Amino acid sequence: MSHNSFGHLFRITTFGESHGPALGCVVDGCPAGIAITENDIQAFLDKRKPGTSRFTTQRREPDQVKILSGVFEDDRTGGQVTTGTPIALMIENVDQRSKDYSEIRDKFRPGHADFTYLEKYGVRDYRGGGRSSARETAARVAAGAIARKVTPMVETRAALVQMGPHRINRENWDWDQVNENPFFCPDAQAAGQWETYLDGIRKAGSSCGAVIEVVASGVPAGWGAPVYGKLDQDIASAMMSINAVKGVEIGNGFEAAAITGEENADEIRMKGNQPEFQSNNAGGVLGGISSGQDVVCRFAVKPTSSILTPRKTVTSGGEETDIITKGRHDPCVGIRAVPVGEAMMAIVLADHYLRHRGQNG
Repeated sequence: MSHNSFGHLFRITTFGESHGPALGCVVDGCPAGIAITENDIQAFLDKRKPGTSRFTTQRREPDQVKILSGVFEDDRTGGQVTTGTPIALMIENVDQRSKDYSEIRDKFRPGHADFTYLEKYGVRDYRGGGRSSARETAARVAAGAIARKVTPMVETRAALVQMGPHRINRENWDWDQVNENPFFCPDAQAAGQWETYLDGIRKAGSSCGAVIEVVASGVPAGWGAPVYGKLDQDIASAMMSINAVKGVEIGNGFEAAAITGEENADEIRMKGNQPEFQSNNAGGVLGGISSGQDVVCRFAVKPTSSILTPRKTVTSGGEETDIITKGRHDPCVGIRAVPVGEAMMAIVLADHYLRHRGQNG
């Protein structure tokens, strides 16, 4: 299987399967001399790990990260720093229940990658989906923690802004609320409504989709390139690479198609000696290059494909049948996609920072 790497100068390669002994990643291109510890990485993994509430899968994984290479204890600083060599990170799987999938080993889950994997490779890991499982994203979150260390001038945050058909009220947006509810929701009132909605979805054995918004503040003007290295192009690629993501937009996104040029234009005035934008419909990127405003993107996550509701399908032998997927699954996989979106944004920005520094000094 090819294409397990992402990035150019800051590059990650992930490995491992949902029900294998471990998963992890190798981070290549991280500059030397950056202070990093396992605790720095663990703080972000704890946001993504399963079993944190009744609204996520009840698989119990501590997601404890181990740094295997690329760092050492610097006697001069008294702390652990990067050496500039590849950083290998490993996260052990400790709560697999492969038997939960034995009944569907020859059946294709509608909406899942079972059919396409078998068509492409002639073999598939039916135990949770193997590489197609969202379990793979734990490695991305670990890599994202290192990426943040490369760009300490940037603050990357994300929030769930829609669950199923229910959107937040943007007038209630409060970043402090994001870590105060199990949905990473910036609107306390919406979070209360979602609790009732998702309880009903979960008890029915079904699932729902979601929309996540990622915001990076502190990105200076100038990152990105005009043609094939656009900043927003790489952000879109990063978000589309996340499991179950079916759509990405930057700034106003698809809403820009419904308004006029006058409404969409981000007008500019002077503030002291610096230009200041009056709005941010462009999402902080103009012509593929950062404008100095917040970089904003949203991505849509489809409903989890593994559900208890019977669905029509076929077997690998071509027999028509029905399928019910047992096991432990997220009723809304978009919840735990929030820290994954943050991580992928951080990885893209670290890569573009190093590319900009390499070209412009």
